[in-house]
Amino acid sequence: MLTQRQKKILQAIVRQYTSTGQPVGSKHLAEQLPFKVSSATVRNEMAVLEDQGLVTKEHSSSGRVPSRAGYRFYVDHLLDPGAVTDNDLVVIQNSLGTSFQKIDEIVSHSADILSDLTSYTAFTLKPEQSDVRLSGFRVVPLGNQKVIAILVTDSGDVESQPFTLPRDYDTDALQAVVRMINDQLVGLQLTEVLRRLNDNLPLQIMHYMHGADGFLDLFDSVVSRAARERFFVGGRLNILGFSNNQDPQALQALYSLLDRNDELSHLLETGSSDDDSINVKIGSEISKDQVLKDYSLITAKYDVDQYGKGIIAVLGPTRMPYSRTIGIVNAFRQALAKRLLDFYRHYYDS
Repeated sequence: MLTQRQKKILQAIVRQYTSTGQPVGSKHLAEQLPFKVSSATVRNEMAVLEDQGLVTKEHSSSGRVPSRAGYRFYVDHLLDPGAVTDNDLVVIQNSLGTSFQKIDEIVSHSADILSDLTSYTAFTLKPEQSDVRLSGFRVVPLGNQKVIAILVTDSGDVESQPFTLPRDYDTDALQAVVRMINDQLVGLQLTEVLRRLNDNLPLQIMHYMHGADGFLDLFDSVVSRAARERFFVGGRLNILGFSNNQDPQALQALYSLLDRNDELSHLLETGSSDDDSINVKIGSEISKDQVLKDYSLITAKYDVDQYGKGIIAVLGPTRMPYSRTIGIVNAFRQALAKRLLDFYRHYYDS
């Protein structure tokens, strides 16, 4: 159990270290504290904090730096969320005020904006829409045996994929299959469409065409892409700026993680709270993967009413300014939710 003075000293150590990156000495800290105390007293209190594992020494003659446990205590008990500056708000509003044609464009651009605001790596996950339904499917000829498959959902998303037809492909049969898909599957949730692809749909398609494997692969690919979660990363290279470990293999492992969307999506979903609170995970709390032991992950959900909930997140060093970063994440999720809600209402409810 820490005394009020020890809490204030730990709070000051974290704030100074995250600001300067330099170990905090007792003499300098005594001068910065909001109450009068000698440097000898500060040293004694620092020793208590060190015994409790909340601060450490980088070497025998240095000042103290927060431990992971110290950061955890600070975030849980001593954090004052920082107010977002007027300049940050202007950047957010101006960046999200751009004209967009698709939801994906807004969410993708948001990852870049959040990364620019924090100077860290940012993630945005599109609002969950498990009830997205198929609105239509077409196959458009391009000439020279080439076609493009186009799938449209009721959320306004469009997925397309080119495909080269075999020489002996029956185009009339192909169009009959397209009509059958629209007659039977339009209005169904994409998850149900995928289930039917693994159930009775292949047999139905084979009534119209022989050698239907190529078409089934095409349709499965387009539906799967439309059904998957939309996940975007901004500021990948920022990792180089704040990584303490410049070992090429460690950096390669970190970049490899950023390319594993399924794993990252799982980390964000498990890292976010069920309620509207902002969640902070530090080091091994993020993942058992040691590649993230010197990082902190801040996640928050944003709510777009009946259109679903999405997630935004920031990955930075444990030595990050938590108050400012959390303040930005909170302001940004509110602005993003409003922008997406305006977009949905304008394009889909009018």
